[in-house]
Amino acid sequence: MDFKIAVIKGDGVGPEIVDEGLKVLDKIAQKYNHKFECTNVLGGGAAIDVTGEPLPKESLDICKASDAVLLGAVGGPKWDNIESSKRPEKGLLALRSGLGLFVNLRPATMHESIKEASPLRADIVEKGVDFVVVRELTGGIYFGERKTGVENGVEFAYDVEKYDENEISRIGKKAFETAMIRNKKLTCVDKANVLDSSKLWRKVLNELAKDYPEVELSYMYVDNAAMQLVKDPSQFDVIVT
Repeated sequence: MDFKIAVIKGDGVGPEIVDEGLKVLDKIAQKYNHKFECTNVLGGGAAIDVTGEPLPKESLDICKASDAVLLGAVGGPKWDNIESSKRPEKGLLALRSGLGLFVNLRPATMHESIKEASPLRADIVEKGVDFVVVRELTGGIYFGERKTGVENGVEFAYDVEKYDENEISRIGKKAFETAMIRNKKLTCVDKANVLDSSKLWRKVLNELAKDYPEVELSYMYVDNAAMQLVKDPSQFDVIVT
């Protein structure tokens, strides 16, 4: 099979890691008789240095026309003090938005070779770590209204977190579907005791749960979840947040 892959090597360790990934793709192509047509495009700090933009339109267009995007880390101290709207991370957000990448699946497992490097206690590590985080990527505070200014001689800044029910529903469906092919247990991590947006998340997820009666749905405040993950990660299967 033939695939077009847009390659954004990124900044810092990004190019080094992506180059190793390309070597893996070459081996896959050889073994399974695939053909990967890789096109290098600019993104992040590297793009800023050349074009002044963190994600030039040409780069986004190539990504949209590709079957996949191989992306390295972006950003670094070199670009820390430039205008906020031009920072390398803005390119990453523009890529998510432009491609409609609203879901990030983050599997967490413990490999034998790195057990000794784990910050968890040895007895916890031995029990194993195997859960998936389903993270929403294109809504909320990263994409909400923001402003910095001065009022009555005092500097202020704000960032608005806003979700609508459709945004929550689509990520919720993905979380339930992920739970269905695992251990049928879903935990929503939020701050519903404080945030109205989290209250809406719970309302929408409760409605969705009716379509997935086999999945055990529970909720946990984010501060408690952080402690519980360190105490006993085996209690989690799929986390949506």
